[in-house]
Amino acid sequence: MTRLKTRIADLIEALGPLPVNEYMAMCLFDLADGYYTTREPFGAAGDFVTAPEISQMFGELVAVWLYQAWAAIGRPMPVIIAEIGPGRGTLMKDMLRTLSRLDPALANGAAFAMIETSPRLTEIQKQTLGATPFAIGWHETIETLSDQPLLIVGNELFDAVPIRQFVRAGAGWRERMVGLDGEDELRFFAGAGSIDSTLLPLDAAEAPQGAIVEVAPARTALMAAIAGRIARNGGAGLFLDYGHLQPGVGDTLQALRRHDHEDVLANPGEADLTSHVDFAALAATVRAHGLDAHLSTQGDFLLGMGILERAGRLGADGDQAARDKITGDVERLAGPQAMGELFKVLAVLPRGVSIRPFATAD
Repeated sequence: MTRLKTRIADLIEALGPLPVNEYMAMCLFDLADGYYTTREPFGAAGDFVTAPEISQMFGELVAVWLYQAWAAIGRPMPVIIAEIGPGRGTLMKDMLRTLSRLDPALANGAAFAMIETSPRLTEIQKQTLGATPFAIGWHETIETLSDQPLLIVGNELFDAVPIRQFVRAGAGWRERMVGLDGEDELRFFAGAGSIDSTLLPLDAAEAPQGAIVEVAPARTALMAAIAGRIARNGGAGLFLDYGHLQPGVGDTLQALRRHDHEDVLANPGEADLTSHVDFAALAATVRAHGLDAHLSTQGDFLLGMGILERAGRLGADGDQAARDKITGDVERLAGPQAMGELFKVLAVLPRGVSIRPFATAD
């Protein structure tokens, strides 16, 4: 039993079952034993590999998109270019290199910001970005950024923000809780809390007993804070994550450890807990702030941004092995059987501003 599992069991014994969002928050962010505060989750030696770690092409094309967005909103200066939830810093490193080639004046004049809550990951990011000539500031929240136009990107950010789950029980829906069974093992139970029926997806009425729906007020609040800042100060945002474009019934809570799935309740603090992102809900929050929200799959986004052309240029001077690796990276990032369909993209822009590969507000 992990140390955190023992603490969670003691907490449940003293106070009663925990809602899923509180369990998820403890597993991921507990200061002493949380997953993101105690371990190196990224890369081949970790538990999962993110898109920036697969290929430099991902960060390069994201940077090109941010540059286009900056141009489309009138090239404001000063401007903040930020990444929220920046992992090891690989994406920002690739974006800095690309932006400095696209427009040295922008790269030298912008304020770069990393928004990170984990002190451990902050140190790793500082090592990754140590050689960069550009000034970078670290922030725990977007609230401490100065009031300037903001270009912000988040890759695999929202999937780790805790969710609430509700289970179909009788005629209604009751909050899913983590409690202890007769052998003092962690188990899921239906609690007493219920959900406002207006928050249920359209197909919830036909859901069978035991079906699960997920709502994510913390994700909505985070997107509202970002959208509010862009609405006030100008800017744009790009968010990439795995999820769905339309809400529906289903349990997407999962634990990832050593590049494989395991029981969500098995090893608290030692596995990454995530769930699929409801992009329709995030887009609705963006539009409520008077901004345009554009949605697509990651595959369509990367293909529209020219990943095939970029791959061709990268492979032109390489040997066959290098070209084969680049082809494999493109397939992994944009292919329908890999990340291309599973991952979705949300672009946030001022009303009426359109840039490729998004033609109109979706």
